[in-house]
Amino acid sequence: MTDAASGDRTNETPALELQELSKSFGAVKAARSVSFKVHRGEVMGLLGDNGAGKTTVVNCIAGSYQPDSGAILIDGTPADIQDPQSARDLGIETVYQDLALVETLDVTSNMFLGREAKRRWPLLRWMGWMDRRRMQRETMQNLEKLHINIPSVRSVVAQLSGGQRQAVSVGRAVAWGRHIVLLDEPAAALGVEQTELVLTLIRRLRDEGVAVVLISHNMHDVLEACDRVVVLRHGTKIGEMDDLTGVTTRHLVDMITGVTLGEGDVRHTEG
Repeated sequence: MTDAASGDRTNETPALELQELSKSFGAVKAARSVSFKVHRGEVMGLLGDNGAGKTTVVNCIAGSYQPDSGAILIDGTPADIQDPQSARDLGIETVYQDLALVETLDVTSNMFLGREAKRRWPLLRWMGWMDRRRMQRETMQNLEKLHINIPSVRSVVAQLSGGQRQAVSVGRAVAWGRHIVLLDEPAAALGVEQTELVLTLIRRLRDEGVAVVLISHNMHDVLEACDRVVVLRHGTKIGEMDDLTGVTTRHLVDMITGVTLGEGDVRHTEG
């Protein structure tokens, strides 16, 4: 954990703050008055069993769902996130388990998907011609900055390994996520070496001053990458840990399953 992440940030404006966020689907209350804060240069683990409401909360921040009540604050200002594009306009990028990459396109095209750079000349720009050289150059710069090794930015995504594909997805989030990156099971179904690559990228995100929310069922990965954790159960925040020093995977599992851990820096918020 970084000193900044483990220090006192009481008076610092968080990059992301949820205030009493709730979301229902018919009779199912997927998120119930969820509140938490994430600061710049911090990785917060959002934990819970299946159906705990983690992905629902992330989808509300990402603009895929509209919360029924509550507020989302970006840099201390209430944000009206109507759709994924408005989230991206606020510097929020999301990496889902299914990656959302187009396998038939190359790395550059996926990095700029929906944000293609047009040629500078007015006529060519009007005709919709893309500036491939600029996109390739910026793609290489972004990948090199994160030490992501890809055979070529012209490589078709279908030819990459699972770890490389995930690295491209995370790299795209880094390139466009100016403030906040949301990661929903980014290392799912990856091997040990590929998982370590993703965890390294998450740590680099933190070091770049980005606020990161990580959903993961792998408690080892959580302890490797996160500075603190928030735990949900049945849509409700039931506890959080602000310091993971000395915490084991068993401690995290006990929080998720509802085993009482006693006193310490675990704050239970049941009710």
